[in-house]
Amino acid sequence: MLSILTLIAGLVVLVFAGDYLVRGAVALAEKLSIDPLIIGLTIVAFGTSAPELFVSLQAAFDGVSGIAIGNVVGSNIANVFLVLGAPALLMTINCRENGLAVSQAVMVGMSVVVMILMAFDGLSRVDGAILLAMMGAYLGWQIMAARKCGMAPISDYHDDVADLPQENWKTITFILGGLVGLPIGAWMTVEGAAHIARMLGASETAIGLTIVAIGTSLPELVTSVMAAWRKSGAVAIGTVVGSNIFNIGLILGGTALILPLDVDARIISIDMWVMLAASLLVVALAYWNIPLKKLGGLAMLALFAAYILSIF
Repeated sequence: MLSILTLIAGLVVLVFAGDYLVRGAVALAEKLSIDPLIIGLTIVAFGTSAPELFVSLQAAFDGVSGIAIGNVVGSNIANVFLVLGAPALLMTINCRENGLAVSQAVMVGMSVVVMILMAFDGLSRVDGAILLAMMGAYLGWQIMAARKCGMAPISDYHDDVADLPQENWKTITFILGGLVGLPIGAWMTVEGAAHIARMLGASETAIGLTIVAIGTSLPELVTSVMAAWRKSGAVAIGTVVGSNIFNIGLILGGTALILPLDVDARIISIDMWVMLAASLLVVALAYWNIPLKKLGGLAMLALFAAYILSIF
């Protein structure tokens, strides 16, 4: 019971700490008159990926690579089937949005690259550097394209960051609270998840792919559902594509660069293929301009449930 409470408490701390860090950082950036485009592409995008990053780093340092990698792979799968499926129950999601074609191709391309890298005895520091370099190139392209065409970056959640602190002391408190809360939440999440895995006789990879992955995907889920509630389907699909790219490039890349990761055979033989199939599904919906309606949303949620059940 204590392990379950520790895991739940850790996930709650991660969600709130990530939210406070984003709000504080955006408020500080606005006070410093930083370009809103840069805010969206760096501060906000990093902040929404911070729970996954801290969990993967904590897991890597604790020697549980299964949770570190399972967290990212499982989050990318959840982002498509859960984070797109749930808002589709509220409104029709159009996966063909302006400026998304190249980003969707990057999402698939990075998925293929990380699959190839994993096949060669885990993820080394060199592999991490490669993924980070791809992430940097993608961000550079987004900045240039957005400034040239007046295109809003898909990872710009700026309009969805509500209740920014106005006073300087509140801004600093939000930032410090987020920076302190994230590692604490990550430690609690990894500790709780590892203990649950041992109690249930399940692998750390299985726990990372399911409980931890879903928990760290909660910010994206909330963002997409609220976007659907506000009739903004572009934010929902943009959230998924942007988050999946950041998860592979920043989180897996950054974690592997700091500490090389061993990869469970199941990840290579099954879960990476599911992640790639999920990415290709998004591309297919966009290419053939197939809107995701309630029935499609239910189908995606059913597929996600079937995938979770197959793990155990």
